[in-house]
Amino acid sequence: MKASAPVEMFLREVTESDLPIFFEQQLDPDATRMAAFPARDREAFTAHWARILADASVIIKTILWDGQVAGNIVSFEQDGRREVGYWLGKAYWGRGIASQALSVFLDDINVRPLYAHVAKHNLASLRVLEKNGFTVIGASAGISEVQDGKIEEYVMEKR
Repeated sequence: MKASAPVEMFLREVTESDLPIFFEQQLDPDATRMAAFPARDREAFTAHWARILADASVIIKTILWDGQVAGNIVSFEQDGRREVGYWLGKAYWGRGIASQALSVFLDDINVRPLYAHVAKHNLASLRVLEKNGFTVIGASAGISEVQDGKIEEYVMEKR
């Protein structure tokens, strides 16, 4: 019996053909609850991604898993700090893809400290960040349309 080839994860530049997949991924109600971030309609999504792709300070990659678009990972400036974030389609949860993608992505980002925000109830994402050397340095609360009120999140830092 022949052993199957290992499944591979790699990052590549975002292409126009990735955007419809990203759009569908961000519509998933379970994903929006976990991220505590509301889905965007097509017009708002298109405008958001046009801004991201036009901003030279943003580093953004498509996450591929076994040749399929699994999600995206990004680093951006906010309030004078370099932040990271990622979004993985629900079909790719629970496989270690986010942890692996973040590890590879961080190898190319030399800025420290780096920051991330994660909803306190999103234990899987909290674990992804911890595995990659982020520690909780504080908490904040904001308004979330998804959670019908306040959402608490951890502020995390990687030195």
